[in-house]
Amino acid sequence: MSSQEVTTMATTFAEAAETVEHAARIEHVSKSFATPGGQQLVLDDISLDVAPGEFVTLLGASGCGKSTLLNLVAGLDRPSAGSIATDGRPALMFQEHALFPWLTAGKNIELALRLRGVAKNERRERAERLLELVRLQGSYGKRVHELSGGMRQRVAMARALAQDSQLLLMDEPFAALDAITRDLLHDELTRIWAETGVSVLFVTHNVREAVRLAQRVVLLSSRPGRVAREWRVDIPQPRRIEDAPVAELSLEITEVLRGEIRRHGQH
Repeated sequence: MSSQEVTTMATTFAEAAETVEHAARIEHVSKSFATPGGQQLVLDDISLDVAPGEFVTLLGASGCGKSTLLNLVAGLDRPSAGSIATDGRPALMFQEHALFPWLTAGKNIELALRLRGVAKNERRERAERLLELVRLQGSYGKRVHELSGGMRQRVAMARALAQDSQLLLMDEPFAALDAITRDLLHDELTRIWAETGVSVLFVTHNVREAVRLAQRVVLLSSRPGRVAREWRVDIPQPRRIEDAPVAELSLEITEVLRGEIRRHGQH
């Protein structure tokens, strides 16, 4: 992708961001599920805004309701109480790449473009531009089994970006990858976020990953999930996961997280 094309894409996202106050607004949201023993409260009175172009990580212990909240924002489920508003339909990226193995990398991206109504004669060019954005140029015709785990997640990221959403929801997308590949994809994600201006709500239980990526870290308490605390991350990008300021803030957040887990009696 040429620098002019990247600039055009970033300008498009920026112009759209100027027209809205929030990429996502979550107001007093609660969620309960029916169980044999009655209703189980998973999320309790959560209010959270994501600004246009902001990168927010949602952090908490396993089972605190992070993925449930992300599914609510994505519109895959409805809250039991409260309201959620987003700037258009969000794009969702899962821990598993969820690519169709019978399609090539390019055709997986084209499927998202087709569902958006992009004309057939435009899809291949756009798919190749998105593959170039995630640094997979030349991979259009490769099948899923020919791609490494990291490459598959890059294709999944390109497919999410193909939805042309102003809000990208990411549910632990790098958790299954080895440390080196994960670190490389951290670099790629922050680069793509900076180039496109898309808003990101990123779920993780890895404290250092949360600090490495985000402008703001939001900690959920253990079940029921509530917003326990927030941190602004003023460490300049690019960051490394081993950088001293990242480690220092991660230690502070970890201590608060441990306190939340102890307070709720979970081990």
